[in-house]
Amino acid sequence: MLDSPTVTNPYRHLPSIDRLLDQPELVAVIDQFGREQVRNAARRVLDDARAAIGEGGDAPDLDALMAAVQTTLATELAPTLRPVLNATGVVIHTNLGRAPLSQAAMAAMMAATQGYSNLEYDLDAGRRGSRYVHAERMICELTGAEAALVVNNNAAAVTLALRSLAGGKDVIISRGELVEIGGGFRIPDILEQSGARLLEVGTTNRTRLADYERAITPASGALLKVHQSNFQIVGFSEAVGLSELVELGRRHDLPVIDDLGSGTLLDTTPFGLAYEPTVQDSVRSGATLTTFSGDKLLGGPQAGILVGKADVIARLKQEPLTRALRVDKTTLAALQATLLAYLRGTATTEIPVWQMITARPEELAMRAKNWQDRLSAESLPVELRPGSSTVGGGSLPSQTLPTTLLALISDQPDRLAALLRAGEPAVIARIESNTLVLDPRTILPGEDDTLLAAISAAWQKNR
Repeated sequence: MLDSPTVTNPYRHLPSIDRLLDQPELVAVIDQFGREQVRNAARRVLDDARAAIGEGGDAPDLDALMAAVQTTLATELAPTLRPVLNATGVVIHTNLGRAPLSQAAMAAMMAATQGYSNLEYDLDAGRRGSRYVHAERMICELTGAEAALVVNNNAAAVTLALRSLAGGKDVIISRGELVEIGGGFRIPDILEQSGARLLEVGTTNRTRLADYERAITPASGALLKVHQSNFQIVGFSEAVGLSELVELGRRHDLPVIDDLGSGTLLDTTPFGLAYEPTVQDSVRSGATLTTFSGDKLLGGPQAGILVGKADVIARLKQEPLTRALRVDKTTLAALQATLLAYLRGTATTEIPVWQMITARPEELAMRAKNWQDRLSAESLPVELRPGSSTVGGGSLPSQTLPTTLLALISDQPDRLAALLRAGEPAVIARIESNTLVLDPRTILPGEDDTLLAAISAAWQKNR
C-alpha cells in the first residue's frame, strides 16, 4: 500500500471550527462565554490565520489557535467597567467614579438586590407606597429641612428645581457663577433645558445685591445661587451672600435656589481645609430649595438631593420629569446606610471619603515608608517626597492636604504609568516634575499588597 502524499497546502493544516470547539481545553471557555460566542471567536481566529497564510506566513498549530480564541474572547467580552487603584491623591476623582462606598453602603445595596423590597409598598397600609419616602427622614434630620427629594444626580436636581419653580420665566444669576462642571455641562445649558430663561447680573468678579434687585420684573421666576465649584475669584471681587439673597427673594415673593454642587454635612475647617458652605447653612439661611450631590463630599452613591420647604418638595414630587429622574432601590439603600453614619456621628471613621480627608500626615508617611522598604528590597529605585493631596470633585478649589509621595525613579515615567494602567488591576498614578509618584492617601485599606505587586510587575516590564 502506498504512503499518503505529504500535505503541502498550508491551509489543510487548519482545523474546522467544530474540531476546534471539541478540544477539551475550550470546554471551560464555552461554559464561561457560551458556545455561540466561542464559535464566533473561533471563526474570526481562523479567518485571521487564513489571511496570514495568504501573506506567506505559516499555519498556526492547534494550541496557538486555542490560545487566540481565548484571548479574543477575553478582550472582546471583558467588562469595560473595571476596578482601579487610585494613587493620584485626588480623593473625589470624577473620572475614577467619585466617592468609594462604605462597607455598610455596599452591604445595604447587596441586601436590597438579593430579593424583593418595599421600594414602593407601604407595609403598614398594605398597599402601594412611594419610593420618595426612603431616606427623606434621615436627610431632614441631618439638614434641618422640612422635606427632601432624591433624584439621580445634582444636575438633574437643579434642572427639576428650575423647571418646577421658574419654567418659562427669568432666572436671575450672577455672571461670576455661570460655571462649567465636569463633562462640559454648563449652568446656562442646564437653565435652557429646564425651560427657564437665563438673566445675568453683575460682572464676572463683582456682583452686588442691587444688581439682582434691578433685574427683578414681573417675568422673574427665581433667584439662583451657584457654588463656584472648581474655581475661585480672588482679589478685587464681591459676591452676595445667600442670606441677603433670601431676604431679597422674600421682599419680592421670589424663590431662591441654592446649588451647592458637592455639598457637605460636615464642617471642613477642623481638617485643615478652608470653610465649605454646608447644607445646614443653606437651610438655616432660608433657601427655598438647596441642591447637592450624594457621591461627592457626602461620600455616598451617585444621586442629587433637594431639600427645602415641604410644599415645594411636594410640588416637585408631582412633576412628570421627576419620574424620569428617579433613583433605584440600590441607590436608596446605599444612601440610607451612608446617612446613618452621619446620624451616628461616625462619618469620619466609616465613610472612605472622610477617612481619606482626615488621614493624619504621620500615618501617610509611615505607609509610604513601608512601601519604600518593600520595593527597595526588590531593588526598585524608589524614594519618598513631601507632597500634596486634593479633595477634588469640584470641592474646595486650590485647597490641599499634606502627604508623603512614593516616587519611582525612571527615565520613562510615561511608559511606566501606561504599564500600571494596563495591569490587573489598573493603577492610576500621577507624574510630577517628570517623575511618577503615588499617593497613599487614596489607596484604600487592604489595597497595599495589590498595589506593590502591580508596581513590581510594571517595573519588570519596563526594564
